[in-house]
Amino acid sequence: MRSCTTCGAQVARDDDFCGTCGTYLGWGPEADETAPAAEAPTQRIPAGTSDPDQPAAVQPAVPVAPRPESTAPAEEAAPDGPPCPACSTPNPPGRRFCRRCAQPLAPAAEPEKTPRRTRRARNFDGHKVLRRLIVLCALLVLVIGGVLLYPLGEYAVQDFLDKTSDTARIGPVHTTASAELPGHPAANAIDVVNGEYWGAPGPDAWIEFDFDQPFRLVSMLVTIGPSNKAELFDTQARPTSAHITATSVDGRAETRIVQLADHADPQQVNIGVSDVKRVRVEFQGATGLTEGKHVAVSLIEFFRRN
Repeated sequence: MRSCTTCGAQVARDDDFCGTCGTYLGWGPEADETAPAAEAPTQRIPAGTSDPDQPAAVQPAVPVAPRPESTAPAEEAAPDGPPCPACSTPNPPGRRFCRRCAQPLAPAAEPEKTPRRTRRARNFDGHKVLRRLIVLCALLVLVIGGVLLYPLGEYAVQDFLDKTSDTARIGPVHTTASAELPGHPAANAIDVVNGEYWGAPGPDAWIEFDFDQPFRLVSMLVTIGPSNKAELFDTQARPTSAHITATSVDGRAETRIVQLADHADPQQVNIGVSDVKRVRVEFQGATGLTEGKHVAVSLIEFFRRN
């Protein structure tokens, strides 16, 4: 037997690998188990002497060969155990590595699967179902709310589009008025070129506009007075308020009441009515209406969603 140079375990002389740690044993120093040869005994041969009191001279000894000793190692019993799965070499029971090829003899046990992953998968599925239920409930609430609050929801959407979309001017195809003065017809209220105005003999006059196609009426611009020039603005009377009624294709009418500021700049009026086919503007009240003056409206403009 000999010892492993790494772990110190006892191994057989013909083992190539340690059965405990698997270290290769061919590189380690082999123990010198041969006993040192004993010194050869010598035999002294006395020489003849002439003087009995004088010691005789000693001749060199003749070496005597030592008795030979057997140095053959004791034969170890062949190991009796399970064969190696790689090289089929039998190995003693209890070894962890093959003594010839260092193949592990005891396969590593597979770690036990814990139910943690299974529980996590079940929990994940539960969360997924819960999220789907929440989304479904939210959709149902939106649908029910849309049905119950349809007019309000539609108004909010259209109002948002009116504020975020571009607008374009649109002109009517026909204009009528309750009254008009010679030289100041109702058609002047929509003429953006000649700079003339529509004149009514007094307050409470109305003017009506028809359009060829229904459209979304976003806003209007109303300019009162005979001119947008400051030096001409006070030469005629100006209305103080306006009732604007927009009528859609289905006959539904919506009215906006606007108080008009007494200045020559255009005044914007937000309408926000869809499918408009006719607009009627009734002017009420008058500022600066004295003898020889009449109510003047310079321009009325309409804007649709582009």
